[in-house]
Amino acid sequence: MKWIPSELHTHTLHSDGQHTLDQLVQSALALGIDCIALTDHNTQSGLQDRQRVQAETGIHIVPGMEWTTFYGHMLTLGIHDYVDWRSYGIYDIEQGIDEVHAQGGLVGIAHPFRIGSPICTGCYWEYPIYNWEKVDYIEVWSTLMPAIKKDSQRAYAWWTSLLNEGHRITATSGRDWHRTEDHDAPAAITYLGTEDEDQLWYSLDIVQTSDTPFTDHVELEPKDNSVLTAMRQGAVTITMGPLLTFTAHVVNPIHDNHAKRYSIGQEIDCPQDQILKLEIALDTICRQKHYLLVDQSLRLVVNSNQGILFEQQIPVQTEVYDCELVQAEALSWVRVELYGYFADMYSMIAFTNAIYITHSS
Repeated sequence: MKWIPSELHTHTLHSDGQHTLDQLVQSALALGIDCIALTDHNTQSGLQDRQRVQAETGIHIVPGMEWTTFYGHMLTLGIHDYVDWRSYGIYDIEQGIDEVHAQGGLVGIAHPFRIGSPICTGCYWEYPIYNWEKVDYIEVWSTLMPAIKKDSQRAYAWWTSLLNEGHRITATSGRDWHRTEDHDAPAAITYLGTEDEDQLWYSLDIVQTSDTPFTDHVELEPKDNSVLTAMRQGAVTITMGPLLTFTAHVVNPIHDNHAKRYSIGQEIDCPQDQILKLEIALDTICRQKHYLLVDQSLRLVVNSNQGILFEQQIPVQTEVYDCELVQAEALSWVRVELYGYFADMYSMIAFTNAIYITHSS
């Protein structure tokens, strides 16, 4: 997999942000981010310079919009035509989701437990969801230093409970980026996994000149499809610093090295009475100049629908760790978490999305 450092929740002065698109992208580049989603509130007008900015900077800009309603904020990614939230009430949000999906787009619940009215109208998620298969992702970490925020901790626990109920929903982080200050606390990064052979990520964008008229129709590009595919598949891992990933395979005593590896977001069949082996990779080199992780003993955890299955103290260095799960028949999902001191606080530093497990007889 090639892991793309991304930020999926941003705003410009076309809604309530303080950046132009050029300024937002320059701030993203300064943080080692390769991809952003522009999700202005209830408008796509900020995308008018998208192709020019992409061509000039090399950063990819996914077209999006944040439905900013009285009952919750919903992120939409990859839509090419405007979808109006005002047509739907609190009990029929799923009809609006269907309209986004009809365009091939994705929907995500933004900062579901942020304080709502009257402090932040609609920021708290109140929409009832009757069919969780319609929700593509949840922004479980939100704003700067999210792991220490109570609303992010509640969202993380909610996502975990949904996994335990059998729903396969992708978790992301979102800075909810409105401005950039010199004294900003650290932000999390959402890494999106694409296949190594997927050359679409490296394709050149077509330059939109200033003479090209802007319309409400937003053309999708090959890179957009790579991003949306990663999100749909749950090939996503989130971190404040080092890149944390893992793979899984069923142990074959005779040809273990030839067993197929399954990556984050995928489903693996583990027959009963078989051993599930995880290979956990910590990469402290990727984006290392963009964060500070002091030398310490980190806590590496394998979590699941059965709770914590494995934990180990590890150093701050690039390494691969093996873990064998000998009673895998009760598992429906596993993920990896990393804890330690970051920005002078002890908290979760990184977590992956799940690998899902089925069991044949």
